[in-house]
Amino acid sequence: MRSVGVEEELLLVDPESGESRAVSSAVLAVPAEDPAEEGVFEKELHGEQLEFATRPRFSMADLGAEIRRWREEAGRRAEEVGAAAVALATSPLTVSPSLNSGERHRWIEKQFGMPVQEQLTCGCHVHVSVESDEEGVQVLDRIRPWLPVLTAMSANSPFWQGSDTGYSSYRNRVWGRWPSAGPVEVFGSAEGYHRQVADLLETGVLKDEGMVYFDARLSHNYPTVEIRVADVCLDASTTVLLATLARGLVETAARAHRAGEPPAPHGVAALRLAQWRAARSGLTDRLVHPETLHPEPAADVVNALLAHVGPALEDAGDAEDARSAASQLLKTGTGAEVQRALLKETGSLRRTVAECVRRSAP
Repeated sequence: MRSVGVEEELLLVDPESGESRAVSSAVLAVPAEDPAEEGVFEKELHGEQLEFATRPRFSMADLGAEIRRWREEAGRRAEEVGAAAVALATSPLTVSPSLNSGERHRWIEKQFGMPVQEQLTCGCHVHVSVESDEEGVQVLDRIRPWLPVLTAMSANSPFWQGSDTGYSSYRNRVWGRWPSAGPVEVFGSAEGYHRQVADLLETGVLKDEGMVYFDARLSHNYPTVEIRVADVCLDASTTVLLATLARGLVETAARAHRAGEPPAPHGVAALRLAQWRAARSGLTDRLVHPETLHPEPAADVVNALLAHVGPALEDAGDAEDARSAASQLLKTGTGAEVQRALLKETGSLRRTVAECVRRSAP
């Protein structure tokens, strides 16, 4: 069975006003209750963010428990400095992000200008183990059409600078400003993948391999495929569902490669439109069906994803939980739908953030 790990980025906010606070350095300075837990949290690009990474897990129950543990610990440490940690992919309120110190961050600011100042977004990255770079690239080639469905299911960023954007995942649109971000073509082999990454670095536009922001890539730190399309999810159970489906996609793609099945020939232009559709409406409208590229009701496309990875889910013992969690998500709505409902109920973005702090806690 393949291992799965998750990286989550959390937003640091004032617990009273809901406004973002650049206190990541202070939060990281709070001692861990258990010395063995030091090093779990890291800074991100901006001081208003905090990131953690789970260990590689084989059990989704264990993965979920660890995600909840680190969310709880992030909240405890934030509380120590008068802040709160919340799983929102963008700040609903007006914010002027503060860039964290460091030579790399300053290089990025100088290179890319205004988009760096505006890039306060929180994502969720899922790592799934692969046997080799060759297997990993064959997986990347075959999961491309399905990634927008994960974007739609994770959508949790409808607000930007105090306004409703009309998008379910506005983070996806903001993230797309990076020149190396987005869907990619079929690589064909590990050699082809590494050649393209080398070509990108040769341009001098990117500082290092860590800035190759493909929707899914080979991790340059771990023997994994890293899927990067998801917003951080308001509810930890949605994160577990995404991790479950990500492992199912990787295993299904690897099996297809071993069986000699070629990847879908969808072009990057069509995949960009599918990602836009997913970011625009999440699960509230139609999505582009990954196999036909035709618009279909979101629930039908989610069910198509479950069917596509069904045998892999069954073999891992994840099928029943995945179907139940997906059904619940379709019923209750994504984080974007929850945020909009909270705003309608409370009439206040500040109160919306406060309620999201409570909901994103374990």
